[in-house]
Amino acid sequence: MTAERVELDEAALRAEALGPVWRRLDVLAETRSTNADLLARAEHDSIGGAVLIAEHQTAGRGRRGRNWSAVPHAQILMSVGVDVSGVPPHAWGWLPLATGVAVTDTVAALGVGVGLKWPNDVLVGGAKLAGILAEVAPGQQAVVIGVGLNVSLRADEVPLDEVASLAALGVANPDRHRIVVDLLHALGARLTAWRAAGGADPALRRDYRAHSATFGRRVRAILPGDTEIVGVARDVDDEGRLVIETGERTATVSAGDIVHLRPGE
Repeated sequence: MTAERVELDEAALRAEALGPVWRRLDVLAETRSTNADLLARAEHDSIGGAVLIAEHQTAGRGRRGRNWSAVPHAQILMSVGVDVSGVPPHAWGWLPLATGVAVTDTVAALGVGVGLKWPNDVLVGGAKLAGILAEVAPGQQAVVIGVGLNVSLRADEVPLDEVASLAALGVANPDRHRIVVDLLHALGARLTAWRAAGGADPALRRDYRAHSATFGRRVRAILPGDTEIVGVARDVDDEGRLVIETGERTATVSAGDIVHLRPGE
């Protein structure tokens, strides 16, 4: 059965989602990139507590400038602005990790179990259900976090051995409105605890470790400048950096692409 694709109701979302954490919510029919839009807004306005959602995104970005493909009304394409004033910059690296945990909180209620690939992918097996991209905003103490969550993508639209969607995983007629509201509530709760702790609180650390698909695996970390580290991913540190044991040393990675290696690689 094909999942129904319904336009989001901006007024209804505002009525349920706005509050102490989220102060402004806008839904666009189409844009190039919600992250880019919020970063541009940050040049002349405060974006802390802002939520921007697009029904269709024509130039969405993943890590290292990769494209994030989009199908109208089949995904949740959302960026939020997080006021990070008062929280030490070394703790900001936990923001994409906290967002990943909020996604797991949200989809678990739909009966979907996921794994978190450090630092920004939400996986079901080896297929990507959601991607996360965090970027520091210019000119103010704020971070923009983008989330792309696949809701009703079909096999004729994307290769479902590489990309997962809630509908393809058996969620009957997933309600994007409900998912957006639940995700904003879950993320708001995680951010409130993060801010109160001045970084990762014990529950966030525990839940991230519980859902990690990276810890204990042999990985290749491709770093800026195309240098590589190969070893076993063990944990994340207080700054949200990935800790890798190479056999010769323990390395910490703050940014890079992580490849989960198969046995023998």
